[in-house]
Amino acid sequence: MLTPDQLPTPFFIVYEDRLRANLSLITDVARRSGAKIIMAFKANALWRTFPVIAEYCRDCTASSVNELRLGAECLGGEVHSYTPAYTDANIDTFVELSTHITFNSLSQLARFGDKARAAGVSVGLRVNPRCSVIDTDLYNPALPGSRFGVGKEDLADGLPEGVEGLHFHALCESTSHDLAKVLESFERDFGHLLPHLKWVNMGGGHLMTRQGYDTDHLVEVIRGFRERHPGLEVILEPGSAFTWQTGDLVSSVVDVVEDRGIPTAILDVSFACHMPDTLEMPYTPAVAESVGEAEAPGQPEWRLGGNSCLSGDFKAGYWFASPLRAGDRITLRDMNHYTTVKTTMFNGVQHPDIVFCHSDGSCEYLRRFDYEDYKNRMS
Repeated sequence: MLTPDQLPTPFFIVYEDRLRANLSLITDVARRSGAKIIMAFKANALWRTFPVIAEYCRDCTASSVNELRLGAECLGGEVHSYTPAYTDANIDTFVELSTHITFNSLSQLARFGDKARAAGVSVGLRVNPRCSVIDTDLYNPALPGSRFGVGKEDLADGLPEGVEGLHFHALCESTSHDLAKVLESFERDFGHLLPHLKWVNMGGGHLMTRQGYDTDHLVEVIRGFRERHPGLEVILEPGSAFTWQTGDLVSSVVDVVEDRGIPTAILDVSFACHMPDTLEMPYTPAVAESVGEAEAPGQPEWRLGGNSCLSGDFKAGYWFASPLRAGDRITLRDMNHYTTVKTTMFNGVQHPDIVFCHSDGSCEYLRRFDYEDYKNRMS
């Protein structure tokens, strides 16, 4: 039986037990709140783990034809589609495979809404509550000039004919209290439309599986909304919550360099290629083998460097009980959500394998990458 410490690096590893724990919590929140909670592929699309996910949830949200097809083929439940702009080239596929389609603008609704309705698809419209609760601008859809959704002034005269639902998305790894703030703005600006609807989609960003998240308050917020608007179906489509803290990226030190007293351990992975959110958000990922500064007296602060040609492909702020050496393993924590879906093959850096660790501790390769994967992606 293969175990993680026997596998050659680099590899992403997903743990079945952790995944099931998240799914159980999400299922419980859905049961207690009465909301439908569906999975967003933009955070995770490791379809070979879907048999586990399907035991708890078969419905999903898709933002591209590729995600749409993946949901239809590999989960088989409802597919709720949203993209900033549909086109003549893809609208027929969306209409064929979607159960719900949300349009981003009134012009898109006018262009394609009749086709969707004629096929029996439930039609929605994205709105912008203009309530900003996100600190990082890169992830904030409520900033002035946002390209996402229509404002209250666009619906002052009422709901366009045939629209059955409203969709808003204003959170990013946020709390239930953030949702309550956004809901206040949403109901103030769009509440007059709610009696005419069948559903409201509250988007993603509900990080209910994070330690310390107040799930009881989330249930209370959703129940309160449903009591104020009886008959409305409430939909949540979190991404990170499904696979939060369910997997790691295991790497090895391949060299150690030092410049002006700053040591850097070069890894066989890349922050730019394999963990882009660490540079975009930015944030410093936890490392299993590191210790606190106080636990490493006399030891320097280390950088971990990616094995690419990008100068900024590193993260700092790590201490270790003893100096790192080539061959040491480095485990970068929580590298499943918004990681595996955003990897690149920049510089042709060896792409990490993908491993699934079953509940009994045995490991299975879901995918191993080689030169042909790089070559085929380039042409």
